[in-house]
Amino acid sequence: MKVDVLLGLQWGDEGKGKIVDVLAPRYDVIARFQGGPNAGHTIKAGDRKIVLHTIPSGILFPETTNLIGNGVIIDPLIMLKEINDLKEVGIDAPAHLLVSRKAHLILPSHRLLDAVQEINRGDGKIGSTLKGIGPTYTDKIARQGMRIGEFHEPGFMQNYQKHRDAHLRMADQYRVNSSDLKFDGFDFDTYERNWLEALKTICEIEQVDGEYFVHRSLWNQKSILAEGAQGTMLDIDFGSYPFVTSSNTITAGVCTGLGLAPANIGRVFGIVKAYCTRVGSGPFPTELHNEMGELLRKTGHEYGSTTGRPRRCGWLDLVALKYSVMMNGVTHIFLTKADVLSVVDSIGVGTGYQRDGEEFDTMPFNQQDLQPVLIKRHGWNKDISQATCSQELPEQLHDYIRMIEQETGVPVSIVSVGPDRAQTVFTRGF
Repeated sequence: MKVDVLLGLQWGDEGKGKIVDVLAPRYDVIARFQGGPNAGHTIKAGDRKIVLHTIPSGILFPETTNLIGNGVIIDPLIMLKEINDLKEVGIDAPAHLLVSRKAHLILPSHRLLDAVQEINRGDGKIGSTLKGIGPTYTDKIARQGMRIGEFHEPGFMQNYQKHRDAHLRMADQYRVNSSDLKFDGFDFDTYERNWLEALKTICEIEQVDGEYFVHRSLWNQKSILAEGAQGTMLDIDFGSYPFVTSSNTITAGVCTGLGLAPANIGRVFGIVKAYCTRVGSGPFPTELHNEMGELLRKTGHEYGSTTGRPRRCGWLDLVALKYSVMMNGVTHIFLTKADVLSVVDSIGVGTGYQRDGEEFDTMPFNQQDLQPVLIKRHGWNKDISQATCSQELPEQLHDYIRMIEQETGVPVSIVSVGPDRAQTVFTRGF
């Protein structure tokens, strides 16, 4: 057995949560391998809409085990809210959830540092979600982070207080007005008190040595799907740096985020929107600063699951897509939000870039100030939200799919025609 991988090929928000929810019944284990509560995976099933930030998207299926791997970072207060939200719709998350002891904790002081650092950047803001992601990964790499398994070790509170006090001293150096730090109703003392209470509850969930659990599952012929967060173009090494997240969002991150050798990786499912979106700052060559961009935003309900911020919208970028396919070893493409383009008569597609008279057909080192080279495709002007099979999709959409397949060399195996799990068309077997 090998571990299949599902990840985003753009700047996040590609619809990974829905697709994992669709595929989860085929797998024994769903495992998150990187990121933290800066992720927002939305699942819609009938009249239920659930947004998950830390818990894997297979949690809706009681026969599926869900693992939070060592590459994930955890804010206990945010995770407890997820558990309580799931409980309200009849889902007992802790009964089907495992947490790697080596997963790092997001401390309240990490969130404070995140905020003062972002404010201090001024016009150079990177668009942080202010969830403490960057400072937590910074401490991890600096070998001074705190892992959730330490909660059961002697001296945990003394170690926590040492880290908190060091962070508060760092925050003081930025000399940021405290009135600027009221994001999400954040008050440090209140958040810390609630965080410590939530930590006690979270640490009652079964903790495991994640790497041993994954390998034993493989030895016992269990099927595993690794669920990624964010998107390839936000990868810390290969994304549009510095406007990226703080973890490896590509297939290689599965190996370090779950404790696997490359030989253990099986199929790689790449999720791509029929157009592109991005939240926060950073290069976005095919972005639409006009009524068409607003139409895509309105039709696609393009607002961040985690931040609520309006997403920037633009045409499909084939250069970025081919780059992502190459970096991840994608074997199957799943196309999402095809239904949104039903309102568009003429669809743009980015096939290259220009800057200062120079043309690019690959991803340049410096991605700033790139202008897109666009071609036009005919839209389908037809409601496809009720399609149940490939034959019910319009020919113009089939042409769009063939273009993607020819450019990437990868088959499009799934087309999502709406947010509900039932609105999923399997165009090829896999």
